[in-house]
Amino acid sequence: MVDYHPWIVELYDSDNPGGADHEHFRALAHRMGARRILDLGCGTGLLTRSLAVDGRRVVGIDPSAAMIDFAASRDEGQRVEWINGDSTAVPAERFDLVIMSGNVAQHISDPDWQGTLLDVRAALRTNGVLAFESRNPSARAWETWSQPEATTRMTGHGPLEEWADVDDLGEGRIHVRFSNRFADTDEVLVEDETFVFRSRETLEAQLTVAGFTVTEVWGSWSRRPFVGTEPLIIIEAQAV
Repeated sequence: MVDYHPWIVELYDSDNPGGADHEHFRALAHRMGARRILDLGCGTGLLTRSLAVDGRRVVGIDPSAAMIDFAASRDEGQRVEWINGDSTAVPAERFDLVIMSGNVAQHISDPDWQGTLLDVRAALRTNGVLAFESRNPSARAWETWSQPEATTRMTGHGPLEEWADVDDLGEGRIHVRFSNRFADTDEVLVEDETFVFRSRETLEAQLTVAGFTVTEVWGSWSRRPFVGTEPLIIIEAQAV
């Protein structure tokens, strides 16, 4: 992957602050009494660091070196083991809980997604839990993502102009080109992302093949059951 520019990484936490999603995952870890937690696709580690309390063993893994460097530099970052990589870089130990937050699942294309699920299953103890969310394809969120006209905001590096182009590739794959221009330096940064939208049925089938039993499917962070129309599919699956 092409890594993120450090100036863009600096904006990530303010653009994606912790909220009900982080509270959901922290509450799950508490209910389980999880002592060993893996945050796969941890980004800047905002959630990861908040899980590293009470002597827990917490590992954060992300394919972006810039994200990992930023995460490790933050307050209390030393309480987490940070690894630059993907699911193949998971330490050889058994975790109680694996989390993939921030719609990480949608950034992993097939067949890499199936490989990721197998890697996660191998990293979990028997009856350990994988928890993650993915956008419901029926809600068609990508239809609101196009931003052909640039908007401008101030950053620590001067005015930043941002725009986005969206292309539906079919079969649930959406390509987005995020463009960013720092006006003071005239530097243009482009991020190409492909998001994969999978139905509940597809996710459950893939998890079953990988050695999981789906135990909960929520439609909101307040743990309302998913009925099919909600924007998010929030899954808890147990390793068998």
